[in-house]
Amino acid sequence: MRPISRESAFAWIDRGLDERDSAGLSRTLLPRDSEDPLLDLAGNDYLGLSRHPAVIGAAAEAAARWGAGSTGSRLVTGTTELHHELEEELAATYGTEAALVFSSGYAANLAVLTALTEPDSLIVSDQHNHASLIDGCRLSRARTEVFPHADVWRADGILRAHGGPAVVVTESVFSVDGDIAALRELHDVVGAHGAALLVDDAHGFGIIGPGGAGAFSEVGLVTPPDAVATATLSEALGAQGGVVLGPRRVIRHLTQTARTFVFDTGLAPACAGAALAALRVLSREPGRGKRVRLVAEQLHEGLTNAGLVVNPPGAAVLSLPAGSPSNAVEWATACRAGGVAVGCFRPPAVPDSTSRLRLTAGADLTEQQIAQAVRVIADAAPHHLRL
Repeated sequence: MRPISRESAFAWIDRGLDERDSAGLSRTLLPRDSEDPLLDLAGNDYLGLSRHPAVIGAAAEAAARWGAGSTGSRLVTGTTELHHELEEELAATYGTEAALVFSSGYAANLAVLTALTEPDSLIVSDQHNHASLIDGCRLSRARTEVFPHADVWRADGILRAHGGPAVVVTESVFSVDGDIAALRELHDVVGAHGAALLVDDAHGFGIIGPGGAGAFSEVGLVTPPDAVATATLSEALGAQGGVVLGPRRVIRHLTQTARTFVFDTGLAPACAGAALAALRVLSREPGRGKRVRLVAEQLHEGLTNAGLVVNPPGAAVLSLPAGSPSNAVEWATACRAGGVAVGCFRPPAVPDSTSRLRLTAGADLTEQQIAQAVRVIADAAPHHLRL
């Protein structure tokens, strides 16, 4: 028998890496310095709370009191008084009966989709939903039908043909294009068919709704019995973690059955403390969300006036089509050289031929910084992308 090299075990990986390199789809980790001089339009610290003194202080205090980690799953030793307090205040802010905190928004989405469906359930999912929702659909083992982006009529038709238990899944503010879902219309549709509505509010919570209270309050849904929301604690709140918000019986069900809750180590106390402090800052300063939307509108106006195509922002996210992956990489690299960090989205994050730059507005951006960002992004844009 001819000897086989141990190097052959992962030889297939080299082929895949080569293919990604040639297609312009390779990604590189770029460690940032704590004093990074770049103007940040790539991160999701929408309200500027990740470095707020009250938030940092609360994280340090929680770590000193409870330790660096939660020491176990939420059902064993991983639930502190901080976790309980955070859940109560999140539910009160969002306008739901209860809330359940997870180690990440990704884990929260996996939990709710796998725990709230059965083999005969149907998931009706928007075409532009986030990868975590897509993965949750796959792991649920329920049948999933995808409807064209924002097409409420098609979602209604799919539910009508099914006639059984179903969950309609959407983002509130879509994470790539930044547009807002028609939540009121979708809620009317699920009500007509006895289905449930799941809303990923990661990019809406803290920004839309009165005082940043989120998607449900934005459309006037008060403690809806047939709707559940998920959100991250790592974006508007500047901390880390995820949360499911909804009826008390749903939250109780998740504590018993959601695998990413039962078997995952609980959110670190420092993160819980930071998120709780950030939530209280938002309560004291409800204008932060309004400021984010104003900054997004100013960026949109400036870039449009510079001759670029920019999706109108529903909240904090703006999207600039770049065409090919190589165009997006070159444009983002030129922006970085000019002192502005922007998101560079390529397949598989977006479909082929729709690579783009993704910009995020921040409440703490000054007028001078907004003007700088517009100038750098416009100057760096490939000429064929100008109107």
